[in-house]
Amino acid sequence: QVHLVESGGGLVQPGGSLRLSCAASGRSSSFYAMGWYRQAPGKQRDLVASINRDGSTNYADSVKGRFTISRDNAKNTVYLQMNSLRPDDTADYYCATSWRSTIKIVDYWGQGTPVTVSS
Repeated sequence: QVHLVESGGGLVQPGGSLRLSCAASGRSSSFYAMGWYRQAPGKQRDLVASINRDGSTNYADSVKGRFTISRDNAKNTVYLQMNSLRPDDTADYYCATSWRSTIKIVDYWGQGTPVTVSS
């Protein structure tokens, strides 16, 4: 059984920063793909950023240049550094992991952590 434990969400003013963390436990080998999705109220869950075991990354156009994803394979942990936050970044953020070569096929989800960007 795999558990994903997220932390780091909260309330921040526009232009501020937050760092999300997600630690995976229960398996000894590292996932191939790890990433973050987000879901705003009344909207679908969308992929924000992903990172493969080799360090290659992908970002949604809306967060390029503002968000940075990274991972620690030894700790099976993925991070999302979010800078220059905007009100439209407000959403529940979900950690996702996959044993496959793409995070678009998710094997495990975190419980979600809320991010609210508001003055």
